[in-house]
Amino acid sequence: MLIVKICIGSSCYLKGAQDLVEMFQNAVRENNIEGKVELSGSFCTGRCNRNGVTVQVNDTTYTGITKENFNDFFKDYILRYAIQ
Repeated sequence: MLIVKICIGSSCYLKGAQDLVEMFQNAVRENNIEGKVELSGSFCTGRCNRNGVTVQVNDTTYTGITKENFNDFFKDYILRYAIQ
């Protein structure tokens, strides 16, 4: 199972974390991987970035996730590993 933690700390919140939470929820549902991905929020991860939101997938942290690059990120780092 993939554990996906979306930062909802103040910096990431201002950069669209709430929109990304909804996008993750919808993408997981649309791809029928509910039992393979656990979504959760986290407070500040200490990896603030000028662009986008910080997302942790298992033990790897990614910064700069935005609505614009979400689809590529989801395909490359969530969907690829969830369907294995």
